[in-house]
Amino acid sequence: MIWDRFRFESIYLYREPVDMRKGMDGLATLITAELELDPMRSDLFVFTNRKRDKIKLLLWERNGFWVLYKRLAKQKFHWPNWFDSGSLELTETQLDQLLKGFNLNGMRPHNALFLKHLF
Repeated sequence: MIWDRFRFESIYLYREPVDMRKGMDGLATLITAELELDPMRSDLFVFTNRKRDKIKLLLWERNGFWVLYKRLAKQKFHWPNWFDSGSLELTETQLDQLLKGFNLNGMRPHNALFLKHLF
């Protein structure tokens, strides 16, 4: 698995499409300004373009950024649509599934309920 090389705490999927001409600094600025997170934490940030045929991963490792970029020849990534905030936290398994072409929209959990009384 590709993740064996990298160590990160969390995986954040950025909700909106991003201009794929953005480099490390542009993506890091987006993380700081829009998500109010520190791009130099040990987190992996995931971005896609409007067509959903490209994906960029940004990760800070010790003394610099890693950018992993994937462009699909014919297909599209199935970006989850079940979150309202600027980002969605994924597991490594979910990210793997997304990168392999699975549609995570059909694999979402039940909504959390907060009841005062059970019955």
